[in-house]
Amino acid sequence: MTLLKMAALGAAGYAGYRLWQHSKHDNQAAFATGQGAHGNDTQIRDAGPGAMRDSASGWSKTDEASDESFPASDPPATY
Repeated sequence: MTLLKMAALGAAGYAGYRLWQHSKHDNQAAFATGQGAHGNDTQIRDAGPGAMRDSASGWSKTDEASDESFPASDPPATY
C-alpha cells in the first residue's frame, strides 16, 4: 500500500513539474504578443517600445537608440 502511495505521489510530482516547465516558456518577460518563437532560448526581440510586453512611457531618443543598438558592443552615436 505504501508503495502505491509513493508511486502516485511521484506521478503527481512529475506531472506538476512538466506543467511548470511548459508554462514557464509561455510567458517571456521582454516580448510583446507575437514577438519571439517558442523553443528558441537565444531570442532577441525587435527594437523599440512597441515590441515590449510592458508599456514604456517616457522613452527619449537616447533610450530608443540604446535599445536599437543592443546587443552590439558599441554605444549609439546619439549621446
